[in-house]
Amino acid sequence: MKTYERLPTIHQPKNITISREADRWFISFRIEVESIATDKEVDVVGIDLGVKTLATLSTGEVFEGAYSYKKLSAKLAKLQRELSRKSFGSSNYQKAKLKVQKLHRRIANLRKDTLHKLTSHLSKNHAVNVIEDLNVSGMMANHKLAKAIADMGFYEFRRQLEYKSKLYGSKLVIVDRFYPSSKTCSNCGEKKDSLLLSERVFCCEKCHYQIDRDLNAAKNLEKLGQAMAEVTPVDKSEPTPLDEAGSKIDSSRVIISLKT
Repeated sequence: MKTYERLPTIHQPKNITISREADRWFISFRIEVESIATDKEVDVVGIDLGVKTLATLSTGEVFEGAYSYKKLSAKLAKLQRELSRKSFGSSNYQKAKLKVQKLHRRIANLRKDTLHKLTSHLSKNHAVNVIEDLNVSGMMANHKLAKAIADMGFYEFRRQLEYKSKLYGSKLVIVDRFYPSSKTCSNCGEKKDSLLLSERVFCCEKCHYQIDRDLNAAKNLEKLGQAMAEVTPVDKSEPTPLDEAGSKIDSSRVIISLKT
């Protein structure tokens, strides 16, 4: 059997998965590896995920998404129309079907590649990454934004960041989805009653501070992460600030659920 990469010989695989995508077969091995601690350039960073831009960091960095489906949707629609005109089960039908499958694979691979580069950068260079516990399924209910949200791959972003945090020795803080990161002023802490999605610039009515809404949310997440991430419950007989906030702690993962 020929493989693209060498088969693992040092580690004993925990399980093996064989899958097929279009005309290609893949075999993946699940193995246990030791974590690789890397030098961190930033202590704590807040990460605001969005549709306009994939991720806005509290440091001011902005990462664009792959937009793979958006860029290739016209080509995909054309191939699907060609497929619908073929006689079902015929040789030409199978050829047209394979073209559609290959394009779907390309769209997914472009998205995964962008996410892998971003999550690797975050976990390798930031000691603590703070994100919100987004209700992706609820967001997908908005038919106007569903395609754009799916194109960003929020669930895959979190999945990758979770396991890479353990791999590279960083910590992931997941903030409750009801935390008003976008509505709270990162300068004075004043909270707005409402903030329309169309309002791209946050304007504080109290201190008149103006800032991009995504950057404002990221800065609020960073502040919360700075306050929470350093708490490590050694003696569980004594309640910690994280316990009082309703959180769950892992060696590389902290979930914060704010109580009002």
